Amino acid sequence: MRTLLIFFSLLCSLGLVRPGQAQAAEPQTEGFAPTRYGVGLLVGSAYDPDRFGLLIMQGQLLLDYDRVFWHAAPESLRLKLEANVGISTAKNQRGLLAVNALALYYLEYFRRGNWTPYAEAGIGLIYTDFQVEGQGMRFNFNPQLGVGGEYALSGGGALSVALRLHHISNGNLYKENRGINSALLMIGYLF
Repeated sequence: MRTLLIFFSLLCSLGLVRPGQAQAAEPQTEGFAPTRYGVGLLVGSAYDPDRFGLLIMQGQLLLDYDRVFWHAAPESLRLKLEANVGISTAKNQRGLLAVNALALYYLEYFRRGNWTPYAEAGIGLIYTDFQVEGQGMRFNFNPQLGVGGEYALSGGGALSVALRLHHISNGNLYKENRGINSALLMIGYLF
């Protein structure tokens, strides 16, 4: 329960969830795609160097790329901001916190009915309450990439599912830089 309260407080402080409001996507303004909010659950396993499970709760903010950056971008490009809190089974259920920024590109050509596939890639910062041998630091970079799809629901919401490759390392900022690689399944809901 404490983890859920911390997670909700983090999402509220980052503006990813508006307390007391569960509204659909904002109306489209100035030619931008609507801003969307979402939640997700990631489950998976680290596969290198050690094997252990990961369970991560996620808050999402999906913005039109042009709304944030000054240069023109393809219509299908979005900026996805995430706040994550989770646990691992490494060394008796240890915690992690992360913030990520990803470019998400809808693959409109492959749209079928209510399904729209996408590809995403980005980087973030992660704090882990655990370390593998040779890791060196608890604060690390968190590059990741994935593929997924959204299933549009009536009322503007959408279900999403994705597969992600997830890496944790300090980018050689410290002499010990043993990374952790994992594969994750993400299931989410966009408002």
